[in-house]
Amino acid sequence: MKVLGIMGSPRVGGNSDVLLGQALEGAKAAGADVKKIILARKEIAGCRDCKKCNKTGICALKDDMAEIQEQILEAGAVIHSVPVYFWTMTSQMKAYLERWCVFFDAEWKWQKAYYPKMKGKRIGLITVCGDPDPHTADPIVHSFRMTAEMTRLNWLGCVMASATDKGEIAGNEAALSEAFDLGKKAAAPVS
Repeated sequence: MKVLGIMGSPRVGGNSDVLLGQALEGAKAAGADVKKIILARKEIAGCRDCKKCNKTGICALKDDMAEIQEQILEAGAVIHSVPVYFWTMTSQMKAYLERWCVFFDAEWKWQKAYYPKMKGKRIGLITVCGDPDPHTADPIVHSFRMTAEMTRLNWLGCVMASATDKGEIAGNEAALSEAFDLGKKAAAPVS
């Protein structure tokens, strides 16, 4: 099983990155091969709604998203980690998520070529916010949970935590443990 980590924070080594690292360690401990993609190091444009992918399953935009799409197709689970920026996800994560349109036809059904690789895929989320109330991230959770529901992907759940200073989350044992467990759940054999 391959578990793919998608890091949506531009702050490498920050709180979202630390928790994603824990999740990937949990997946490794459960026997998975893991890979992490840092979106801020990739060129990903937002969707232009040209609808060409609805017919072909191939995005008209030529950037790094095609490579990421291949990684998604190969993975059994995808864990996303993103901080709250202005009460929503970062621009890097938003552009990435918009580009999932390539997987669907004009009626929002899986492209036939992708369905066998997307069926049963697991999706999880980690969010971190500077607000003491981690539910400030609820709009992000809603976006990912609804994506999972619409696509019938297996929702693994989410880890929601609060931290402000870079690396501060390393002192939050509960959040670290939750992230580790999310990774283990992502890699667990399907029963």
